[in-house]
Amino acid sequence: MIAVRPGPPLTGIVTVDGSKNAAFPLLAAAAALGRPVRLGNVPANTDVQIMLALLQQAGWHVAQPVGEPSTAVILPTESRCTVPVLAQAAQIRASYYLVPALLARHGEARLPWPGGCRIGARGMELHFKVYQAFGDRTTVNDSGYRVEAVAADTATVSLILPFRSRGATVAAVLRAVTAGRTLRLGEPNLSPEVLCVLDALSAVGWEARTSEHLLTLSPPSSESADAVWAVPGDKVEAGTLACAVAATGGDARIEGVRSKDMGPLVGALRRLGIPVSSETEALAIRAQDARMTGRPLRAIASLSPGGLDADFEPPLMALALGLPGNHLFADAINPGRHGNLLPQLARLGADIEEISRTECRLTGPQRLTGTGVEAADIRTGSALMVAGLTARGVTTLGGLDQLRRGHADLPGKLRALGADICEVTP
Repeated sequence: MIAVRPGPPLTGIVTVDGSKNAAFPLLAAAAALGRPVRLGNVPANTDVQIMLALLQQAGWHVAQPVGEPSTAVILPTESRCTVPVLAQAAQIRASYYLVPALLARHGEARLPWPGGCRIGARGMELHFKVYQAFGDRTTVNDSGYRVEAVAADTATVSLILPFRSRGATVAAVLRAVTAGRTLRLGEPNLSPEVLCVLDALSAVGWEARTSEHLLTLSPPSSESADAVWAVPGDKVEAGTLACAVAATGGDARIEGVRSKDMGPLVGALRRLGIPVSSETEALAIRAQDARMTGRPLRAIASLSPGGLDADFEPPLMALALGLPGNHLFADAINPGRHGNLLPQLARLGADIEEISRTECRLTGPQRLTGTGVEAADIRTGSALMVAGLTARGVTTLGGLDQLRRGHADLPGKLRALGADICEVTP
């Protein structure tokens, strides 16, 4: 576990790792492409390491160039092993991204139900509708699911998603790649994690076009350049660090993240009166010059283009506890997350009113007191660290294995900004 103590305002410069949420679909796209792909800025968190291991178990060769610890080269191999049963896939949610590549390589995919953070149901029904639109056949049982490639068609695939699912959007895009077919997808998810996959495919000849309500993807018309891609900086890690700097009244620069991915978080901070300036690949937080507005913050997670990513909500909640205003928070995307986070914040003394299972409100500022808390999922752990930086006394945070699933060393980055955080023996 780690111990967190309040201290001076956080200051300095820190660089975020690559994004876990973007690395998953890019690794799956590399496997689906069927050619060598060099992927840079791959984060070293445990979930991504599991994804790399799954690729190797499924028949791809994953190489790490000498002297480039954050680069992975994904190589297709000639051998066709039997259809793998990837038991380790049950440990991460994003294992479902591998289905298109497995269909292309083995003609079928057998996977356990996805795991990961316990923040709500991991429904796969919409994924199965995507594969059925391509002519694939799906079967399920208590332990997992099987997708079998049946049709060998070349016609355009057209479907409309009932809601803007990131997982289903990526599934449709990667299945179009492995099938070599044109895709017309209505109501797609257009989050930065999806757009970075489309940018990567465009770099190797695929033609991708997006509007608010339609995504189209067409196969290359000719040979394309080498596939050299990079994982974008982790916007959620950057947002967590920004909230920590703001909570302590600090002045810091966060590098390695695209400012265009941070718009909703920056807007929320500015509404609270915290000065933030954006550059192409950096954010500057000048909370020492903050003028508390007392304006209410409405942090409502959304799948719409330009909406607030649900993973920004927990650190914003931890920040808002110390700021004036009557603040509202909602996350209907991950209905179990509040059930993890709110009881832990209450242990620190937070007074938060639960309106429903997915909505809550709080009035700040509140004074927190350090005690023992537990990270039940990745974002709960990061939010509790932000809260611990302002709580009186010592906050001890357990469940570091959860935190490391999404961040290779978030406590180390906070220490680099001057946070009083150390690892302790339970």
